[in-house]
Amino acid sequence: MKHRAVWPISVMALAASSLAAFAHTGVDDTHGFMHGLLHPIGGLDHTLAMVAVGLFAVHLGGRALWLLPATFVLIMTAGGILGMNGVEIPYVEVGIAASVVALGLMLASGTTIPAGLAMGIVGFFAIFHGHAHGAEMPASASGLSYAIGFMMATAALHGIGIGIGLAIAAAGRKMSVRAARISGGAIALAGVGLLAGWL
Repeated sequence: MKHRAVWPISVMALAASSLAAFAHTGVDDTHGFMHGLLHPIGGLDHTLAMVAVGLFAVHLGGRALWLLPATFVLIMTAGGILGMNGVEIPYVEVGIAASVVALGLMLASGTTIPAGLAMGIVGFFAIFHGHAHGAEMPASASGLSYAIGFMMATAALHGIGIGIGLAIAAAGRKMSVRAARISGGAIALAGVGLLAGWL
C-alpha cells in the first residue's frame, strides 16, 4: 500500500527535476529559477502551509496522498500566473495566514473529509500562495523558470510533510494521532501569530 502511494510523488519529483535542468539555459533563467525556488522556503507562512498539506494528505490517506499536493501545486501555479500579470486578488496575505490556521486546525482536530472536499480547500488556499509568488517575481527573472522554481520548492515541502507523516504513522496509530494533533495545534497557533502580525 505504501509503495503504491509513494510512486506518484516520485514521478512528480522526477518530472520537476527534468524541468529544472531545462530552466538552467541562461543567466535570466537561472536567476528566475533560484528566486522561485527560494521564495516559498523563505516565508514561514508558505513553509508551514505546504508542510501541513503533506501532513493532511497522509492523515486522509488513499488517493489524497498525491491528489492534495498535486492540486495545490497546479492551482498555486495558476495563482502565480495571475500575480505575474498584475491581476489583483484581495486579502492575499490574510488568505495565506488563514491557510496555516485552517490546515493546522484540521490536523489538530483529526478532521476526516472526502478527498474531493480536501482538494477544494487546499486549492482555494493555493491561489493566495501562488499569487504572492507571482506578484513578487523579480522584473529581470524568466517567468517560466521562476514558476518552475516555486513549483519545485512547493512539491519538496509537501514531500517533507508527507515524509514526516509517514514516519509518524509507522510509530503506531495512537502515537501518530497524538503527534498529528500536536503538530496541527502548533501550526494553527503559528497561523494565529501570522494573522496577528506577531511572526
